[in-house]
Amino acid sequence: MQIETLDILIILAYLGISVGIGFYISKRASKNLQSYFLGGNNIPWYVLGVSNASGMFDISGVMWTVAICFVYGLKSAWIPWLWPVWNQVFVMVFLAIWLRRSGAMTGAEWLSTRFGNNKGQQLSHIVVVAFAVISVIGFIAYGFKGVGKFATIFFSYDLSFSLGDTIISSPDAYALIIIGITTLYVVKGGMYSVVGTEILQFLLMTFACFAIGYVVMTQVNAEQINQSIPNGWKDLWFGWELELDWSDILPAVDNYIANDDFNLFGLVVMLMVFKGVFASLAGPVPSYDMQRILATKSPKEAAQMSGFTICVLYMPRYLMIAGLTVLGLVYFKPQLLQMGNDIDFEMILPYAINNFIPTGVLGLILAGLMAAFMSTFAAFVNAAPAYLVNDIYKKYINPNASAKKYIYMSYVASVTIVIIGVFVGFFIHSIDSITKWIVASLYGGYAAANVLKWIWWRFNGHGYFWGMIMGLLASMVVPKIFIGVFDLYLYPLILLISLAGCILGTLLTPPESDETLKNFYRKVRPWGFWKPIHQKIVEEDPGFQGNDQFWRDSFNVVVGIVWQMTMVIIPIYLVIREYFAMGISIALLIVCSFLLKKYWWNKLPEQ
Repeated sequence: MQIETLDILIILAYLGISVGIGFYISKRASKNLQSYFLGGNNIPWYVLGVSNASGMFDISGVMWTVAICFVYGLKSAWIPWLWPVWNQVFVMVFLAIWLRRSGAMTGAEWLSTRFGNNKGQQLSHIVVVAFAVISVIGFIAYGFKGVGKFATIFFSYDLSFSLGDTIISSPDAYALIIIGITTLYVVKGGMYSVVGTEILQFLLMTFACFAIGYVVMTQVNAEQINQSIPNGWKDLWFGWELELDWSDILPAVDNYIANDDFNLFGLVVMLMVFKGVFASLAGPVPSYDMQRILATKSPKEAAQMSGFTICVLYMPRYLMIAGLTVLGLVYFKPQLLQMGNDIDFEMILPYAINNFIPTGVLGLILAGLMAAFMSTFAAFVNAAPAYLVNDIYKKYINPNASAKKYIYMSYVASVTIVIIGVFVGFFIHSIDSITKWIVASLYGGYAAANVLKWIWWRFNGHGYFWGMIMGLLASMVVPKIFIGVFDLYLYPLILLISLAGCILGTLLTPPESDETLKNFYRKVRPWGFWKPIHQKIVEEDPGFQGNDQFWRDSFNVVVGIVWQMTMVIIPIYLVIREYFAMGISIALLIVCSFLLKKYWWNKLPEQ
């Protein structure tokens, strides 16, 4: 595609402003590690909420979600439960409060609150740093693959070149340029730069969402949509089997569904719920979401920030996703038919934008989509070095260095992580493949140890270490043994292996000291199996009140999941002209909002 000069100028202006923000506020970020990685805990919760939502609005995720929405219709709203997307509801309701009470800078540093400062804590500390770095490298590779593919469609210049015996393709070259620019302002400005640019990026992305929604609502009617979809495509609810037959419309889609292993949709959703509960109870993985929580001013603001993230993220995002899907359904079908069985639904997004967006608006939308990548990438790049510098370099190598030295090492760590992530990205074949590995396999190794750390008093640092090690190894080895098996089906086995490591590591080593456990329980106040510790604290302080909010938190989580789901399906119903179903969803959204206001927001702790 040949982009007009005006559109190119808009994109260049956006890139220049992003880098300018990073350099402009770099002095505030370079005071110390607290300022560099957490913004000095002075950033308002609603600003962090928008920043967090911006980080979750990634271009690779949009391309993948458009693909599944095209294939599965309304039922695609369930598929992101693979992550699960509703882990943010658990964080909003109670986990953000528990995390923020620690006062830590990173998830690894938080472990000293739970396990003290013994050998078990040191082992757990090292392994969570390893997990943080591995997961961030995986996401950088994921973003690298997505942005390169995206850029090649819109920018017609061939940038391929040779590097020794290696040929760098044009998509990879574009990805390297965009990643290089993003890394520049992230490294220079730290958390302040990331948050500042993400506000700009979120505004651009929201404009892009509404622009695409407007185009679809004015250029496609309900009859065109109905002629382009199979029976059941508009149905949100499902039975044991998927029961979507594309054979008369686009036969290759049936092969795509078979390769996804989603035909037994009822079983898939059951496994997603099973996985989702464990993954959500584990809390946010040690990346940008956890970093935003630790950057808030108080536990109450941490919860508010997490809830606000949900409010501002889903409706605009799914307005874009539904709009692009409908344009693909109605107009892109001839191109998909020509692809035969090698159908590539990730091409729907660039096709729709190429053919339906006018000059000027195109530049803003491309800048917005580029911002979607850059905000996610920036969030990860800023998160991982905190673990390497604060939790390894400062703790074990050079604890007495100057603030300037730590900031310099943060620069080095950021660049190193990016280089490794990009290198891995060269070997990834598709966005879909790495998405499924991250959400189904890698997170399977994270869940068991990080659930037990909250709810079981006897769990210790050795148990955490061995549970994480066994989980990480299982996430890498089990998929190699069961080749061709859908990653989600392997999750229970990976979880079981990790759980065995947790229990054996715990029971074969001494418990943590009473003082460590009492301090943690007093400070964080989780619910769970803490009765022995609770009784010891009450003996010392008869007025102490433990956390008896399990049932209220559980109720709020269920309401919150429904609340979040309505924000996903309302814009889809709007775009496909299902106004009655949209009206029911809006009513349900209002009811859930009222319940959350009464039983969650009004009950948030003041201290």
